[in-house]
Amino acid sequence: MAGPTCGRLLADFGAEVIKLERPGGEDSRRMAPPWQGAESAAFLMLNRNKRGVVLDLKSEAGKALFLELLDTVDVLVENFRKGTMERLGLGYETLRARNPGLIYCEISGFGRTGPKADEGGFDVVAQAISGIMSVTGEAPGRPPVKAGVPITDVGAGMLGAMGVLAAYIHRMQTGQGQRVDTSLLEAGALFMMWPAASYFADATVAQPMGSAHPLDAPYQAFAARDGWLIVGAANQSTWERLLAALGRPELGADERYCDNPARVRNLDALIAELTPLFAVEPVAHWLSLLQAHGVPCGPINNVADMAHDAQLKARGMVNAVPHSDLGSVATLGCPVQFSETPATLRRGAPTLGEHTEGVLGELGYDRSQLAAFRAAGAFGPDPEPDDC
Repeated sequence: MAGPTCGRLLADFGAEVIKLERPGGEDSRRMAPPWQGAESAAFLMLNRNKRGVVLDLKSEAGKALFLELLDTVDVLVENFRKGTMERLGLGYETLRARNPGLIYCEISGFGRTGPKADEGGFDVVAQAISGIMSVTGEAPGRPPVKAGVPITDVGAGMLGAMGVLAAYIHRMQTGQGQRVDTSLLEAGALFMMWPAASYFADATVAQPMGSAHPLDAPYQAFAARDGWLIVGAANQSTWERLLAALGRPELGADERYCDNPARVRNLDALIAELTPLFAVEPVAHWLSLLQAHGVPCGPINNVADMAHDAQLKARGMVNAVPHSDLGSVATLGCPVQFSETPATLRRGAPTLGEHTEGVLGELGYDRSQLAAFRAAGAFGPDPEPDDC
């Protein structure tokens, strides 16, 4: 997921991205159900705004076409285990010799150096090793819990895109390309900033706290009469506004809660004071009241609620993209707004090999030449139908 996420972000920002797949397609085409038509919903989400090309890099004809494409691009993003591209004869040093300005981005489980560089890694493994799972969950002693979304996959994709853009600025200034190397594990470590800050300061080892925060209080979920809401009274002014909304200003004079460090030290007692107050009214009451007092708060949305959230719709994060087979397909929008170069949703995820002839035609090949490449195995054998 990390490599495709990197490519999707760059495509949203306006880059022309070619998605190269092996014969039969990449694994996310089979990450299903759910399906939309004959396409995996996961693949559709990851690969919009890209053109799709199929090449068999294990064939000499496919490799030759790949190298011709390489001469026309600024950036290569790959998401393989260490050594895969080298075994194909397409490693960084080889490609840099052919295209000195190439930005070569590698995203892997653990990075290209260090004792785990040769190992493969997935999001859940990176969440475990980076420490994320140790601070996620209800309380110490409970079974380990991963984050409900693939945060190290997405995080590594974002870091890859940032690295590519930084390298591109360097190339604009110097003409030199370079290697960009990031990983799921490093993305996970980045998300551990608060636990790491505490550990580096006084050797505190963070523990899971449910929805609470180790450095701010009250900053967590509370149960109302008919559901849950999140309350973020993360500084002194919002704490005082919360007390006004709750009708309990006297808690502000309690030395246990007089400032944020005191509230964090006495978190259990503080939550015991606040919990019964929230339980007497429904979520809608509290959201209205807290918002009126300027206290950051929100409902605990599920994905359906998120998809209908008015703020996300207003920001273009709930959107649609045209697909060549499926028509309009719902998707998440671009999470960055630009005043001069707005992101566009130009095309849906490609069907397998949808743009192979078009992209290779831009290299000057006609249909008869492409047929010859096909006969030479450049696009691999036609995939066998699934048995099940």
